[in-house]
Amino acid sequence: MIDRAIASLLVLFTGLFVTAAAAQDGADGTKPKYNVLFIISDDLTYTALSCYGNEVCHTPNIDAIAAQGVRFTRAYCQGTYCGPSRASFMSGYYPHATGVLGYTNPRPQIGDRATWPQYFRNHGAYTARVSKVFHMGIPGGVQYGGDGRDHDHYNGADDELSWTERFNSPGPEGMAAGSGETLEGNPDGKKPVVGGNTFVVVEADGGDDIHSDGKTARKAVELIQKHKDERFWLGIGFVRPHVPFVSPWKYHSAFKPYDKMELPPKVEGDWDDIPKPGINYKTSENMKMDLRRQKKAMGGYYAAVSFMDAQVGKVMDALKEAGIEDETIVIFTSDHGYHLGEHDFWAKVSLRDESAGVPLIIKVPGKEPAVCESFVELIDLYPTTAALCGLPAQDRLQGKDISPLLDDPKREVRAAAFSVAPMRKGFLLRERDWAYIQYGENAENGIELFDVHADPEGYTNLVDDPAQAERVTAFKAKMAAKLKEVRENDLEVP
Repeated sequence: MIDRAIASLLVLFTGLFVTAAAAQDGADGTKPKYNVLFIISDDLTYTALSCYGNEVCHTPNIDAIAAQGVRFTRAYCQGTYCGPSRASFMSGYYPHATGVLGYTNPRPQIGDRATWPQYFRNHGAYTARVSKVFHMGIPGGVQYGGDGRDHDHYNGADDELSWTERFNSPGPEGMAAGSGETLEGNPDGKKPVVGGNTFVVVEADGGDDIHSDGKTARKAVELIQKHKDERFWLGIGFVRPHVPFVSPWKYHSAFKPYDKMELPPKVEGDWDDIPKPGINYKTSENMKMDLRRQKKAMGGYYAAVSFMDAQVGKVMDALKEAGIEDETIVIFTSDHGYHLGEHDFWAKVSLRDESAGVPLIIKVPGKEPAVCESFVELIDLYPTTAALCGLPAQDRLQGKDISPLLDDPKREVRAAAFSVAPMRKGFLLRERDWAYIQYGENAENGIELFDVHADPEGYTNLVDDPAQAERVTAFKAKMAAKLKEVRENDLEVP
């Protein structure tokens, strides 16, 4: 009886909480001018997309969005792995404002403040997510079997108050039937296909709908058709190309034999002039991946990107068939980037461009297609879409309204992009001419400084060059000021 009474009180308080938030954010009765279709890929580097110049991996469906929208060439995430990045752009606060530096939901820190989709929900929009939008561990969050979870109802670090409805997309992941190989930590080739955050390539039997992303696309198509006559904020989270690199076998054929893949150059002594925290957590060396495995990893990643791109095409076709293209803002991006052998680094976490930079395309009805070179951040998406949809501005949000760039892509809204890698206490300020990275809030664990014009690949760390001493000092001061600015907010976070 006591448990039942407590449960009833929790339901009552939750209802009051939602009502209070709705009253706070939607009291003026404003309705969104447009729908928002937010499509996010997981662990996708912009360098893998043909609209960003890749000549090996072709992404015609993402390219089609870029051909009709504004493609940003200097977009950066605010955290270089999933948890802090997603918590940041969904809440509207930087990771060091909320203190969400890992894989949790920001709700305890933001209280009754509305998340991005919740703000639209409070103004009368239907909001839904399909699969991973807030953090959800991959493959564990979607792989059925083996961990005892009911993946139809496992929501990871999701935020229930953000959604009218939410849907998951369980799939076989690395356990899919087909031809698979574990590439990481398997130099003798004796290890079977394994789960977890491991480099595995699987050329899967069967078609798209067996897999999580195929199911996500199918549900997205259904929701677009069902809700085409009302305003919606729809978050479509594709889990590829996050490891395992599993996709139907047909998507692998363009990249086989894998030994034809061309890896980035390997430079002798590349790591000698960077601090230890600057060496990424996954390298060809510590993963024990020889050249054959490295090339297969690249081919498997590209196959996963191609598979994901095909699912994007299905969603965009549904938008067109529903007749609401002229009513819908479309955003395509990723939570962060990904190394594919640059500097012998693999995966995310680093603060180099390949990891901190993201693809970002924004397509708005009536706006001309363009390419924009202004620095922008994922945290800008919340205030920008609110402005485009005619919703009241919220001064508390830490991102910028970048909607003016959609009319004048030659404008600039930021002098630098800011990103963090909390697990190594890393901080990035990326300016047009310089990339500055420090480890530790006072740079006590090392600094990297790169002249991005003279050394675009970042092979020469100039921190110890006497000619750059004043520049290093200036960057330290800029970083201290940025962190102070981030922490000056309306949250009550210690």
